[in-house]
Amino acid sequence: MSSFLSSDSPKSSDSADSRDAADSPDSPDSAFSLNGAELRTARLLLRPWTDGELTAVLDGTRQPHWAADFPADGDRVIAGFTAQNPDARGVYGQRQILERDGGAVVGAIGLFWPPRDGALEFGYGIVPSRRGRGYATEAARAMVAFACTAPGVHTVCADVELSNPASGRVLEKAGLVRWSSDDRLARYRLTAPEPAAG
Repeated sequence: MSSFLSSDSPKSSDSADSRDAADSPDSPDSAFSLNGAELRTARLLLRPWTDGELTAVLDGTRQPHWAADFPADGDRVIAGFTAQNPDARGVYGQRQILERDGGAVVGAIGLFWPPRDGALEFGYGIVPSRRGRGYATEAARAMVAFACTAPGVHTVCADVELSNPASGRVLEKAGLVRWSSDDRLARYRLTAPEPAAG
């Protein structure tokens, strides 16, 4: 399955013109802490989907803790994927993105487990009302760092539609490099260095 960031509109990621400190390559927001199954960054909580959240998104039952424009189309797609795939429910699976200040659900991010030949794909989406704040970059940096801790994973990758260059810039800020493209997609990856021989 391709990353859901590649199917969003050109506004699917943070604005490239954002001057948010989280977009700085030297920002400490790439750090994350793991509390049970939850990943925490400076401003965000990346929480595994619950049965209740999946049902609410798929049934269209509005929840009071959702941002006004959540779920977006990509969130509905990923909720359906997560509900149908047991691997998507694991620690290296799909998550909702919540603001730590207030607890609003503002998007989704996740890994497409299991890895293939040591490569693990990820995707994300942020609702329009929260774009331009550096959230996509902050969440992507944490997810990439976390993915690199997964057993058997040496490469993290994502595909982006060429019509969505802002998502490519988010991936670059998360440490991925563009390594290939065709007439529709740009492919990005980060490969962990080989461990030193001891």
